Amino acid sequence: MRILAVDPGEKNIGIAISDPSGTIASPLTVIRHTARAADATAIAQLATQNTVALIVMGQSLDDDAQPTFEGRRAARLAGAIHAQTKIPVVFWDESHSTKAAQQARLAMGVTRQKRRGHLDDIAATIILQTYLEALAEDALTQS
Repeated sequence: MRILAVDPGEKNIGIAISDPSGTIASPLTVIRHTARAADATAIAQLATQNTVALIVMGQSLDDDAQPTFEGRRAARLAGAIHAQTKIPVVFWDESHSTKAAQQARLAMGVTRQKRRGHLDDIAATIILQTYLEALAEDALTQS
């Protein structure tokens, strides 16, 4: 089962996708944010084109596990996606995914100048990979 992940940002929206077995996440693309309806249409089209069974929406939470301003914006985007497709949309805590993406680029030895670009697709990949790992862990504990 393929899963699509969305890292909604103010300027860009990172998109990642899992392999068919739902084990490994990979960056797919970055969508330039224009308007919620247009963004939702683009995401729904990507989901349909890639035959995904689930969309994971990154949502930032505060210390009390409540959505932040950005998290509420992600919820509105998720609602717009839901209006475009029957593919279920679930939320996943995206806290620190951008920082983790920066650290990953640093660990890979990417030069400072090249690290200045957007990290949205890598952040989406981190969101998706943590979601997939949590699913696998749940499956193990239920066995």
